[in-house]
Amino acid sequence: MLNQLKDFAAVVEHTSLNRAAQALNMSQPALSRRISALERELDVTLFDRKGKKLVLTRAGEIAYEYAMQFRQLERRFLHALAEHRPEERISLTIGASLTTLQTTLPDFIHQLTSPKLPIEINAVTGKTHEIVKLVLEGKADLGLIASETKHDELVCLPLFTDHLVLVLPKGHRLDRAETVQMHDLQDVPMILFSRGTWYRILTDELFQKYAIVPDIRMEIDSFEAIIRLVPTCNMATLLPASYLRPSIIADNGLAVATLPELKQTTRTTSLIFSRTNRLPPAVFTMLEDTVRRWRQHGPHSA
Repeated sequence: MLNQLKDFAAVVEHTSLNRAAQALNMSQPALSRRISALERELDVTLFDRKGKKLVLTRAGEIAYEYAMQFRQLERRFLHALAEHRPEERISLTIGASLTTLQTTLPDFIHQLTSPKLPIEINAVTGKTHEIVKLVLEGKADLGLIASETKHDELVCLPLFTDHLVLVLPKGHRLDRAETVQMHDLQDVPMILFSRGTWYRILTDELFQKYAIVPDIRMEIDSFEAIIRLVPTCNMATLLPASYLRPSIIADNGLAVATLPELKQTTRTTSLIFSRTNRLPPAVFTMLEDTVRRWRQHGPHSA
């Protein structure tokens, strides 16, 4: 029953039999049969099926609460056993694009690691298609990519959706304006991320769509450098909202404006791994916990 409850919890969290089946590396009919078998065993209906939408019944809500308790108990059990095994460091190689390396990977590693579970993490960088290839070839155990990918040999778990925001030095003329619109960016001196990254591609597409010609003074491939130069040079920039923690904004004297048009510049960051990659059970459990936390609270959740 424990395995069936895990499958049931996956359906709840993925809000879809198809997505849950992909994450569990099984066919959708097989997963549907396992859920039906669990309902027969428990003699309750867990989901109301309204077309393609699955809605938890009250019995389903109770079952999910206990499934979470079982998961936490399993995690504590594995951690307790780990203290009595010969110490063995687990090595993981994580692939990430340069932008994802700066915006997402540090928080991901922080949430994935634990003092009770020594993990040695190696990072490799590349463009999205290169990271996908590294994971497929087994040269990376996990990949963080700023997109979603569909591949029969990969599990792709969307983590969060990001969009661009306008970043200004405090006191900038656009910071003082009551409202900022897209046409206000015309001829504004800006620092932008280097060409070829998805952030820059989104930016260029946005400018082209609204016929904006910014005054691009610098192109840099480091978010940290851009953040430092924006107030120093009194220039504006467009950066992903996920990177801008409140401390970064406050410590660097910045202001942030979210234009409605910028919310259209969305991109989903996803975690990928091979369906044949057998991660250690304790690592996979922590991975599930990290994915669930990010989906619920965002990439900077504690």
